[in-house]
This record gives sequence, C-alpha cells and structure tokens, in this order.
Amino acid sequence: MNRKPSVFVVFLTVFIDFIGFGIVMTMLPMYSRKFGASGLEIGLIFASYSAMQFIFSPIWGRLSDRIGRRPVLLMSTAGACVSYVIFALAFALSSHVATLWWIAISRILAGACAGNVTVAQAYIADITPAEKRSKMMGIIGMAIGLGFVFGPALGGVGSLGIGSEGPGWIAAALSASNFILAYAILSESRRPSSEPVRARPHLDQWMHTLSTPKVGLLVVVFALATFFFSCFESTLPLLVQDNFQLHNFDHAITVGFFLFVYCGLIGAFVQGGATGRLVKRFGEPRLIMMSLVLTGLSLVLMPFVKGAPKFSLGVLFHAAGWPWVKLLFVLALLSVGTSLARPPIFGLLSNLTPEHEQGATIGVAQGAGSLARIIGPIFATALYVYIPALPYVICGALALGTGAVALQRLGHEEKAAPAVEPVKLAQ
Repeated sequence: MNRKPSVFVVFLTVFIDFIGFGIVMTMLPMYSRKFGASGLEIGLIFASYSAMQFIFSPIWGRLSDRIGRRPVLLMSTAGACVSYVIFALAFALSSHVATLWWIAISRILAGACAGNVTVAQAYIADITPAEKRSKMMGIIGMAIGLGFVFGPALGGVGSLGIGSEGPGWIAAALSASNFILAYAILSESRRPSSEPVRARPHLDQWMHTLSTPKVGLLVVVFALATFFFSCFESTLPLLVQDNFQLHNFDHAITVGFFLFVYCGLIGAFVQGGATGRLVKRFGEPRLIMMSLVLTGLSLVLMPFVKGAPKFSLGVLFHAAGWPWVKLLFVLALLSVGTSLARPPIFGLLSNLTPEHEQGATIGVAQGAGSLARIIGPIFATALYVYIPALPYVICGALALGTGAVALQRLGHEEKAAPAVEPVKLAQ
C-alpha cells in the first residue's frame, strides 16, 4: 500500500488517545473511593501514570529515532488499548482490594505506553519545514485539549449507560479503532540519515539533552509551565468551592467540570488557530515570554476573585454575577497563556535539534513535563491547606520570572539544518 504522511491521521491518533485518557482519569477518583481507597492510594494511582510516562517518554522517543515513528506509534496505541481492557475487567472482580490493584496496574501500563505525544511531535517535525513547526505543534496541542474536553463527557455517558466498566470499554474501543486506522493509513515519516543514531543509557540521554545550549533551557521552561498548570488544575475545584461558598459538593463538581471544559475549549481554539500567526509576528522566544506573563498574571489574580455561591448563565448578566465574570476572564487569560506555551517551545526545540535526535529530545521534554505533573499537585495541595492563595502567588511569580529569563537567554532562535528535505504533506 502506498501511504503518504498525514497530519490529520497524527492529529486523530493523539485526539483519540486523549479522549480515552480523559474518560478514565475523570472517573478514577470516584471509582477508587467506591472500592475503599484512601486519599493517599488515590494519589498514588494518579501519580503512577505520570511516573511511568516520565520514565518511558525518552525511551519511546529514542526508539522512534532508531526504528521509525510508525511502529512506535502502533505499539504505544496497542498498549493503551490493553490497559483500558484491564481497567474495564477490574470491575468484574469480587474483591475490592483486587479491583484496586488491577486499576493501578492498568494505569501503570497506560503510562508506560504513553509515547503517542512524544512520537507524534517527532513525526510532525519530520514532515514539516522548520518555519512551520511551531504552528503544526499547535495542532498536537489542539488534539490534546479537545481530547480532554470530550473524554469526560463520554465517560459520564458510558458509566450511566453501561455501568462502572463502561468508560474502560469505550476507551478500549476508541484505542482499538485508533490502532486500526493508524495501521491502515499512517506511513513512516523517519528517513535514514547519514548521521548514526547512538543508543544511550536513559540517564545519559537526559544529561546530553539538558546540557545542550538552549535545548536544556527549553526543557526546563516546559517543565515549569507544566508545573504551574498542574498546580492550578489540582486546586481549582477547591478554590472555587471555597471562594464562592459552594457548600453543595455536587454543585461544586458540576461548576468545576464546566470551568475545565471552558478552559479546554479556549486552549484548543488558541493552539489550533492563532499560534501560527503569532509565531510569524513575534517569533518563538517572545511568544514563550508572553505566554508565561499571561500565565503568571492570571495565577496571581485568581485566588482573590470571590463571590456569591449561585452560578448560572443568567446570573452573569446581573450585579451578583460579576465575580463569576471576573473569574471567567482570569481563566481565559490563563487558558490563552498556557496554550501559547507548548507550540513555540516544541517548535523551537525541534528547530534546535538535529534530525536524528528529534524523538529523543522531545521524549526528554515530555518526561520532564510528566515529572512536573507528579510534583505540582503535591506541592499545591500541601500549601493550599494552610494558605489557599499561596500556591497561586508562588507559581505566578515564578512564571513571570521564567518568562523574563527565557526571553533573555533564548534571544533569536537558531535552526539546525535538516539532513534531508522534509517530506511533503499529503494533500
């Protein structure tokens, strides 16, 4: 079969993968509590996914540099499908302890196989000219954002229509469809180059990437940006419940879900539509700085927005609704800021990296982001218990400082000359 490289198939691969991720992750706390898990155990099950992603993202990326992007995408997608099947089957067990163990095993396997984003970004770098990479990296970010928006909704419908195992079976079916589509349509983007791909030990790969001028800085900036967002993400429901006096737990969950969907839609729109024009106008370093400034300002303002408990679309048009309008405005600033960070960071990271190192470098960056997603919620929730505003103010100040350092140190972007001409996109 004569296959051609296709951005659409890569977009669909990441989109379907994160729909499955969103389906399971939004239902996981309720399921874990239902089967008698403590707060610590729920946290460990959550952290296991990011911990395995931290370990395996550089490995998948490096492997894709050696054997190609297509087989790694297929392997990781098949592994995700198996993990969701395990998640669904866990609910058929009679022992609550056994169910919890198999839920944990399913998340460990899913995290280990979460190489889709790393390899998808390397795939985009293979088939896209250097000047358009930031724009196309925004497409990957859009797929992630939309997956998080649609995933929880499908999970809720599945649990109501099928039962506790419903979300797992839906996620498994989507992943299986994703695998079949990629197997039938997706071509290989990685072309052999004259530069050999060296096999490095895991730690050596990290040291090599972080010690590379500007590349190491970009990895750190991405990790910090992910840290800021994970701190916000893990405490927003608590903040809204406290600041708007939402004493009804179900109401607080509903409002929190609405706010996350609102943020996800804004983020998807920004990454999918505005990134390319903004990169062309301002350049990657300035856009990274702007994204961190917007993120910092919104985080500093957010804990000080307080109001009445009632929330509806109608109340937004009355005086009592102005605090909610303010919150939506601050959340919009945050969504724009965090969405603008990923595409230029990975676009510039790709341009600064030789062709034969693309997968490994992006894998290290994604691994650093996974580490930030482990540390961020622990840091934020621990501080929130004592002073709710403190994690937001600290992260906001750090974001502003990181933006200033990034602009000063990155300067004008440099581009690594590709060893071969990029593959033309499928029409």
